[in-house]
Amino acid sequence: MNLPSDFATRINLFKGLTPAEISWVCQRLHERQFPPAVDLVTEGEPSDLVYFILDGTVKVYLPQLDGGQVILNIQGPGDVVGELGAIDQAGHSASVITLETTFTLWMTRTHFLEMLRTIPRANENLLCSLVGRVRRVTRLIRTFAALDVPGRIAHQLLLLAEEYGQNTPHGVLIRLRLPQSEIAELVGASRRRANQVMVAFKRQGVLSADPEGHITLHCPDALRALVD
Repeated sequence: MNLPSDFATRINLFKGLTPAEISWVCQRLHERQFPPAVDLVTEGEPSDLVYFILDGTVKVYLPQLDGGQVILNIQGPGDVVGELGAIDQAGHSASVITLETTFTLWMTRTHFLEMLRTIPRANENLLCSLVGRVRRVTRLIRTFAALDVPGRIAHQLLLLAEEYGQNTPHGVLIRLRLPQSEIAELVGASRRRANQVMVAFKRQGVLSADPEGHITLHCPDALRALVD
């Protein structure tokens, strides 16, 4: 099928693969576009497909009995979704929902596992991704214990900019849709308090956000000063 010509450089798991390996992967990938508010995977359900995000934003969360949710992560371009459930067959450990129109590539679980067995670089890339995720969680736990809400929001934005940032003439654009309600839940703050902090950051010229919730950092050093 006609995949984007640069898909192998846009998906972290496929970076560094040889032309022959990319050809093998290409023959087993399919494209799919999802509108906002669609569940890609559901906690506890079996994992038959693995998704690779080309563009868009998804939220990883745990549904709660009272109808609420605990946000574990926000993911975007380059990331893989559903890989853990595909590997251990224990069902998805969390639910994942789109926050905006999201363009994906997908592969069956069978082909995904075959890829990991036959393409060492893909296996290494996955391991690096998982290690990075553990390190990120460790940093976030330390942040929660040591920083106030402005510091936690600053730290979260810097982490997302590090992973999804794109340099523009106006600053670092975080290529994710980040509604303030999601930011609040990510840092364990009330929506009102998170909104107060974000409004202050905007007034100070530290950042700006477009109507869709895409944030540009104009002065990352000001955020770092709240974290260091």
